[in-house]
Amino acid sequence: MERAVADAVAVLRTATDRDWDGTRAGRLEWSCRHTAEHIASDLIAYAGQLAGRAQHAYVPFEITLDEGAGNADVLDVIETTGALLAAAVRTTPPGVRAFHPYPFRSAGPEGFATMGIAEVLLHTHDIATGLGLAYEPPADLCEGVLTRIFPHVRPGETAWPTLLWATGRGELPGRAPVAEWRWSNTLVVPAERLTLEGVTPAAALDLSAGGDGGLRWVEGGPFTGTREAAGMITKAYLDGVHRPEWGMFALVRREDGRAVGAIGFHGAPDEDGRAEIGYDLAESARGRGYATEAVRALSAWALARDDVRALLATVERDNVPSQRVLARAGFVQVPDVDDLFAYELRP
Repeated sequence: MERAVADAVAVLRTATDRDWDGTRAGRLEWSCRHTAEHIASDLIAYAGQLAGRAQHAYVPFEITLDEGAGNADVLDVIETTGALLAAAVRTTPPGVRAFHPYPFRSAGPEGFATMGIAEVLLHTHDIATGLGLAYEPPADLCEGVLTRIFPHVRPGETAWPTLLWATGRGELPGRAPVAEWRWSNTLVVPAERLTLEGVTPAAALDLSAGGDGGLRWVEGGPFTGTREAAGMITKAYLDGVHRPEWGMFALVRREDGRAVGAIGFHGAPDEDGRAEIGYDLAESARGRGYATEAVRALSAWALARDDVRALLATVERDNVPSQRVLARAGFVQVPDVDDLFAYELRP
């Protein structure tokens, strides 16, 4: 956040003597001045959401600049509001969620930080385009935005042109222009002792490479199945077919914020409305009912949707504990699939 703001302000300060009010910001209908004020407004709004733990709507306040404030003053305000958002993110525990409308009605600290970075990068581009300034943000910031809040966008050869294309600000060879777009924060499904937290492509990439995915794990975690599932998410993302609500969820224990395993889908529902689930626990977390709780929670979320008519799970024949998990969660055994025991759950 701080680096994005510092880079943006450094570029824009070279043109504070220009007419920002009378210059259109790139492809936007706004002036450069209005766009700069919008950056500050969004940064303080995101900080307010996190600091106030707003749950149902945006906190009803807005930022107003003093009469006579110049372009340089607006940049001072962007620096200040950026610092406030960075402080809010830094001091908010990872499991905290606050209201944001798109698309699952909430975001966590990482989500608000990433949205703030996106606001800065994209709107600085708009202003710089209007003023004829050269601006290209660091590639790692652009990639971080794409892999966290644009999980549905297939990566391009380079991150910045891909981000511009994904937000209707540029073209990419072989891809149709984007007219409408929204970013996507992670889905969170609550359970009794656990929270099922959506795993972003950024976290999946790290898990599949041997990292922790930004999570604090119980002893022995993440287990092999979780890393393999993260590899599947990574492949789907790189192929441009990843849909975050049909991806992978970390099972985070409420009492201490530690991840005990993962659960998720093998992809979106097929034409018959059937989706397949899988799950995995660290060995130290087994035997405590976590898997059953997670399967029940994710199954209830999925079967409440209009596009899901049945859930399928397959289990190796000698994996008796997993078979018991599915039975306790209400699944019934159906004909085998590829020499595996198969279980199904319907509404």
